[in-house]
Amino acid sequence: MSRDHFLWGSATHSQKNELKPHLKRYWVIGKITSRFIAKMERILWLYALPYNPLYPVVCFDERPCFLIDDVMQPIAMQNGKVRKEHYAYEKNGSCALLAAIEPLTGNRLAQVHRQRTKKEFTLFCQALAAAYPDAIKIRLVLDNLNTHDESAFYENLPADKAFALAQRFEFNFTPKSASWLNMIEIEFSALTRLCLNRRIPTIEKLESEVMALIPERTQKRIKINWQFSIKDCRKKLNARYSVVNEANSKFKKA
Repeated sequence: MSRDHFLWGSATHSQKNELKPHLKRYWVIGKITSRFIAKMERILWLYALPYNPLYPVVCFDERPCFLIDDVMQPIAMQNGKVRKEHYAYEKNGSCALLAAIEPLTGNRLAQVHRQRTKKEFTLFCQALAAAYPDAIKIRLVLDNLNTHDESAFYENLPADKAFALAQRFEFNFTPKSASWLNMIEIEFSALTRLCLNRRIPTIEKLESEVMALIPERTQKRIKINWQFSIKDCRKKLNARYSVVNEANSKFKKA
């Protein structure tokens, strides 16, 4: 499975010169600095490594989910017609979906929580460590959220257990405004299409649907084939590299 490296919500245009203001194309890339490049190339290097069960590369993130209920019962689906639901809805709060994927094996893990604090991050990391009992280090790709830190372990576990859990992980943070570098976003996109794109009224209902999909997708070994390499990056962003270091403008095309 490949992805458009910088674009979100791409729209296909039948005619290049036809204006379609109702369609949008989104892209997000942070300011290119030496720190951005260093973190980006570190992530791309990890993705290019061959599979090693002792040092699995796992991508993790959190996704907020809003709990939405119908105020009127939707009209039952009929052959040849789209499903109809009343435009009004009722908000039942929100929850958080925490998920991880090992792209090279298709292994997945997910949890649904009422909130996403350091406590939930600790609980997830404990479950992730248990899922890889033989791994020396779990190379975790994640964003630099203030809860994504080893301090979370010390705030929620005794010091000896917090230290032991921290030793199981090697944190690799994506650059700011570069969530496209984290392959878990591809999995979130798939889960959105499969179940999160409709009204789900309760956390119990959302959890049951997500937890039915995760084992199924794991069993099918649905992997992610990442195709954006360091070489591609240096070619595509050569002009931006040169802003950081003039020598980078001399990269030769292979």
